[in-house]
Amino acid sequence: MLTAAIAGAVAVLAFAPFGYWPLQILSLGVLFYQVLRSSSVKGGALIGWAYGFGWCAAGTHWLYISMHRYGDMAAPLAAIAVALLALLMAIYVALAMGLAAWLRQRWVLSLPAMTLLVLPATWTLFEWTRGWLFTGFPWLATGYAHNASPLAGYAPIVGSYGLGWLAALSAGALLLLTHRTRWFALGGVIALYAAGIGLQYVAWTHPVGRPITVRLLQGNVPQQQKFDPGFVLGALQMYQSAITSAPADLIATPETAVTVLPHQLPPGYLDNLATYAQQTGSTILVGMPVLDEQQRFYNAAVGITPGSTPGPYYQYRKQHLVPFGEFVPPGLHWFVAMMAIPLGDMGRGAAVQAPLQVRDQLVLPNICYEDLFGEEIAGQLASAHRHGKQSASVLLNISNLAWFGDSIAIPQHLQISQMRSLETGRPMLRSTNTGATAIIDGKGVVQSLLPPEQQATLAAKVQGMGGMTPYILYGNKLMLALAALALLTAFLLSRAARRGRAAQQ
Repeated sequence: MLTAAIAGAVAVLAFAPFGYWPLQILSLGVLFYQVLRSSSVKGGALIGWAYGFGWCAAGTHWLYISMHRYGDMAAPLAAIAVALLALLMAIYVALAMGLAAWLRQRWVLSLPAMTLLVLPATWTLFEWTRGWLFTGFPWLATGYAHNASPLAGYAPIVGSYGLGWLAALSAGALLLLTHRTRWFALGGVIALYAAGIGLQYVAWTHPVGRPITVRLLQGNVPQQQKFDPGFVLGALQMYQSAITSAPADLIATPETAVTVLPHQLPPGYLDNLATYAQQTGSTILVGMPVLDEQQRFYNAAVGITPGSTPGPYYQYRKQHLVPFGEFVPPGLHWFVAMMAIPLGDMGRGAAVQAPLQVRDQLVLPNICYEDLFGEEIAGQLASAHRHGKQSASVLLNISNLAWFGDSIAIPQHLQISQMRSLETGRPMLRSTNTGATAIIDGKGVVQSLLPPEQQATLAAKVQGMGGMTPYILYGNKLMLALAALALLTAFLLSRAARRGRAAQQ
């Protein structure tokens, strides 16, 4: 278990900002080897649990910053909370490895069947489960480490979870290098990666309309001051000045750049922005909370277009909320009460929402944590396609990661956005408070990036992309089908082997 925990922690070096993706495959190889050495289902599950703990604790240790530095939670309690989360998330790995060990005993599987079929399939299925059960926590999903590896070419087809399955398959093949099937395994891996490189040259999407000019604001408002009433007016003035300093087809602010509700703003604040939009032909997207008719709060992006009259303005309402950040799970309000963080139960926006028209382009916003859920973003694009409408050609993420300081959470989130671009073949714009404010093209490559923790503006010209990738059309269904086919093949091989032994007897 100690070896497995260390291997899990080392796997974090495969992700941004480090990017040593081969380490992840080696790390999974160590996990699979330890599980295969175990003589019991319980042993396999405990090894998986240790690996998952090392993975999550090392990869999300930055949660400590938000709870202790900004939430005023006592340091020991914050550390315990991070450890408990890691132990809970590790249960998914424990179940995956325990199931693999159980299937090995029940089906009496050969080494190649375990390493190439069962272990990659159970690993991927439970990682996918982690991405949606109890609203999901897919941070550090395996596939994200491969946004710049040869496997990236498969992202528009099978998505990030499919890349995770291919990485696990590669790890399983490593364990066959001393087996009689080593040449088959080695040849398969070489073909897999060669095909991945070739797929990177496939143009799944195509340019649509004329490029738009964009200005992405990075306010760098200190988190400890952001919600302080004494600093709100200063932040509002700073953003108004930044927005109106130069025109652009699209000007976007970070998440909750405005921290007060529309009726709490200084008189004429939004009207002045609307006047600027009309005079310059700019479309302005402002991150701010809003209320609906039932007085329900939403984390939203409010769009002011050149043709807007003073209200109502375009709204995108965040629909995938952060547990403990934007909603409190039942029975856990006591935990939230231990932190001095402005949390609350917010409303959820609709699963499918209209994009924002910006000149020739349709811009689909998502807010912070939402871009972890690739199938939801792909689902919005596919929904427009199914209904005969033009789907969004540009993605836009507005975030505030100042909660986590200058930690590895910032480049990790940027890498997640890169994966969304790979899956959909569309550029992703990122406007954040402290970083990473960036422009990512439809191939998942960062074209422009602001330095973190600086007040600045990123200006560029962006070409929208149209067309459907297989992942947009089918989401995670292809990955699930591959994992199910792998398990079915293992079962059929096991049954054939049993029949062969029975015939010999």
